[in-house]
Amino acid sequence: MIDINKDLRTLFKAMAEYQIHLKPVYSAPAETLPEGVVLPDSWSALAWHQVETLKALDNPEIDVIFNVAMTGDGKSLAAYLKPLTRKLFSVISLYPTNELARDQESQVENYIELFNPKFKPRYSRLSGELLELYAENEDLKKGAAIATISGQSEILMSNPDLFHYVYRGAYLSSYENKDNLWGKIQNDFELTIFDEFHVFSAPQISSVLNTMLLIRKTQSINKKFLFLSATPAKEDESTNTEKKDKDDEFIKRLEKAGFNCHVIDPEKKNKYQFPITPTEQEKLVQQSWRKVVSNIDLNFIALESASRSSEIWLKENAELILEQLTDTTSKGAIILNSVAAVKRLVRFFQEFLEPHGFTVGENTGLASIETKERSLSTDLVIGTSTIDVGVDFKINFLFFESADSGNFIQRLGRLGRHESYQKNGETIKFNSFRAFALVPDFLRARLFEDTDSPLVSGELYDRPFFHKTVRNQYRLINDFSGYYKRWGGFQSFKLFCDLSQKPIAQTYAESKKKFIISAQDAFDFKLGYVIHRWKEFGQQWHDLSGKQGNPIAEEACSFRGSSDLQCGLYDLTEDNEQFRFKTYGLPSILSNLEIEPITEKEFRRSLDQTVEKTNKPIAKGRFNHCLAFMKLVRYRDERLDWKFTYSGDLQDLMNRWEVQVLAGFEIWQPDNRWISAINKRLSKQGMVTYLLPRPISEVRARLRLPMHFQIYPICDRYSFHDTKAPYSIAFGQSALLIDTLAYCFKQDGGKAWII
Repeated sequence: MIDINKDLRTLFKAMAEYQIHLKPVYSAPAETLPEGVVLPDSWSALAWHQVETLKALDNPEIDVIFNVAMTGDGKSLAAYLKPLTRKLFSVISLYPTNELARDQESQVENYIELFNPKFKPRYSRLSGELLELYAENEDLKKGAAIATISGQSEILMSNPDLFHYVYRGAYLSSYENKDNLWGKIQNDFELTIFDEFHVFSAPQISSVLNTMLLIRKTQSINKKFLFLSATPAKEDESTNTEKKDKDDEFIKRLEKAGFNCHVIDPEKKNKYQFPITPTEQEKLVQQSWRKVVSNIDLNFIALESASRSSEIWLKENAELILEQLTDTTSKGAIILNSVAAVKRLVRFFQEFLEPHGFTVGENTGLASIETKERSLSTDLVIGTSTIDVGVDFKINFLFFESADSGNFIQRLGRLGRHESYQKNGETIKFNSFRAFALVPDFLRARLFEDTDSPLVSGELYDRPFFHKTVRNQYRLINDFSGYYKRWGGFQSFKLFCDLSQKPIAQTYAESKKKFIISAQDAFDFKLGYVIHRWKEFGQQWHDLSGKQGNPIAEEACSFRGSSDLQCGLYDLTEDNEQFRFKTYGLPSILSNLEIEPITEKEFRRSLDQTVEKTNKPIAKGRFNHCLAFMKLVRYRDERLDWKFTYSGDLQDLMNRWEVQVLAGFEIWQPDNRWISAINKRLSKQGMVTYLLPRPISEVRARLRLPMHFQIYPICDRYSFHDTKAPYSIAFGQSALLIDTLAYCFKQDGGKAWII
């Protein structure tokens, strides 16, 4: 621990070798208000992009709108202006995380109170867990429950996963017509909103495009779609020329399918200004320009590229975080990549800071709803991606690590959005905004130390330039653009078959023809090829298991993929007994958790006892397909190594260079007494896989894979005793994504690269 008597500011300056200053951002007001829009009393104007969004929604010639305004510039209000200012206009809003949907529910409530529309829209929030509980309480099937809730709402807030499965008939029985539920949804809602669209990957984008085509081809009246995304075009690292981002790729496919798209981009229209002096800022305020984000001092802390570098540095420099909090107006956050690291740091900083009178909260995917909500009011919230995807919280200092350029910009965007916060009924104004980026050594060198480095320490930069610089110099993850042509057509074929269902085939005879033609244009596939591969995959599964089914096609038709390695956890570290029942992936359990195995019967008995004791329902459906069940005792201080094993020879299987359904895998981990129980079930489980004849470090580097991509080390009987597993295996949807990139290895015969 650092000696508290040292001059902390001098020490910190030495450690943070580089600092830049980011200018504030102001957003242009609209010159006029559309007819019928009445602003709240305290408001002088709407933002330019908000009015442009409303105009586009009113324009019958426009089908799809993309609002790419900067993070914090009020895109959510732009999306809801029409139901707030127009009579009887209904919206379904889809958020990539349930935390964001929960956050937006309170925003919608606030909007309705502010605008006080004559016809107040009813609003509801719906997630998989809420749906299960509602259906159970009302003694309804899930499809009927969705129909009931949607029929009672003008604004329905949900997630794209649920939306996907509504249109795939997942909530209907086998004898119900496939259009029973989505037909009602289409009639009930005039606009579909996709928020934070930039976090979607190729399989999810394929799902959205297929669903849009289905809606378009089965409705007599064209429905509107609004995408909210904060991602400007990227730049190529080598040529420094603009290349299309995934929004552009998506728009191109939409236009090929006949949609009329409209992009609202304030930056390209010069609707942002970056004033430096107080005089310049005051002048803009007088002209009704609105501050989007305040000026920020951004410090760069260069660390080694090791899994626990950030966690160790934060512990060793805890006094620096205490220094930030001793400013009586301060409130901060730490955002890391690892749930286990966050859990350990929460415990560490609670012990360190609470004696000084400061509170610490946790916000991760494993935290209870109660814990997450409480964390946002603490002095220091420590979390993962649950708080960097759109959730609005008020802080003035931020320590964060990142895995790639988009991750970096997303997390930095959490800071400087609010100039004050409420504490004990008092409004406290922030004095300044400070960010501390924990970055790998190579990024520090590229940004500041190379001969052609774009940044100079101590200088002032505007946000667009800085964001572009980070994209050029930091790691860009793979966008898997080959996925659309190779796998997007499987979802199209599934929907085509659904429209061919006997009871509704006549009704949609023309619609299905138009749908499949547009789908082939949008995804650039041939229907005959997809049908051939579909049958081939089904036969492969039958040969392996002797059963009917098609796991590979099912994986291609899913939204986020299957969870063959998901386990049920009874979390002993959770104080609130109601929230101890969770699910977590086996790979993360092996790496980070100390557990005790229990039977499914024991797990469910504890669950039933908790429901009876607390008199509060718990959604049980998420535990139906768990691989195993266990008690979480604690989070390990050190990450443990492990690998998949295969008792036979993997060489022939790898030489196929294709997605396969395989069984016979086990886990090896030293000194693990309970792994044999897992292996008994795991070895019998057929899973969608892709095998690569290269070690995982090389595969991740060469293919630029996302941080939490499901690919793992594996060895066979001939390589079991190697120090490092020589091969890699991807499961589920990750296997399909790897399939679109494997040619990188196949072309060089699987030869090793020096990384």
